[in-house]
Amino acid sequence: MRLSRFSRASLCAMTVLTLVFLYLPLMVVARLSFNPQKSVSWPGWSGYTTSWWGKAWEADGPREALLNSCKVAFASMLIALVLGSLAAFAMTRFSFFGKTSVSFLLVLPIALPGIVTGIALQNTFSRTIDLGLFSFKVGFGFHSLIIAHATFCVVVAYNNVVARLRRSSPNLLEASADLGAHGSQTFRYVTFPLVRSALVAGGILAFALSFDEIVVTTFTAGSGFETLPVWIYSNFSRPNNVPLVNVMATFVMLVSIPLAWLAQRLSDGGDES
Repeated sequence: MRLSRFSRASLCAMTVLTLVFLYLPLMVVARLSFNPQKSVSWPGWSGYTTSWWGKAWEADGPREALLNSCKVAFASMLIALVLGSLAAFAMTRFSFFGKTSVSFLLVLPIALPGIVTGIALQNTFSRTIDLGLFSFKVGFGFHSLIIAHATFCVVVAYNNVVARLRRSSPNLLEASADLGAHGSQTFRYVTFPLVRSALVAGGILAFALSFDEIVVTTFTAGSGFETLPVWIYSNFSRPNNVPLVNVMATFVMLVSIPLAWLAQRLSDGGDES
């Protein structure tokens, strides 16, 4: 259907307004990170300075929080890729009783509100689990955050891999077997190249999702372990630290936006490889 000139102009104007509404606040935060003043008012800035960036790097708080976020996100990403990929292969290659229910349970963590997931995990980690022969308590800290973040990061990896496998022909596996390839050769030369870009895209999205998470982190981190989103939230109300918060928020944007673009490109262009 061909649109009229007025319709095209209206659609273009609405698109521009939507993009401005979404990205103008991000641009304001980025500009404030170079503001010589500590003010966060807009447009109450004058001049440029990079001193806040140097102070943010020298300060122990944001640097340690950034390192903690990277560690948790990387570990959660690895667990999510392994479990999500195995689940995707099982759901696409096999038929079994309760398959629909298992598929629903796999994607449920991403649909639940973060506060519900956080409270449920906090109650689980704080209790002593009795398995008869032995009992244990998960507790809180670095390990609890990895477990908590992996619960919803698995969904991202699973969705990417299962979508790619469903678009690929199952006859490729049969053809590989007919040509004499055993299971490991089929995976190496047929299956893995098909899902490689989906794995990378899922890993990127899982890393970004874990890196930015704050609600579940608040309930499962415990005391003494702080990630970058938690540090930003707790220091935004402190006037002396507001410039450092702007710097760290801008840094997160500079890292997250290219990663999101790359993940989208890999997901869209995977069928062309």
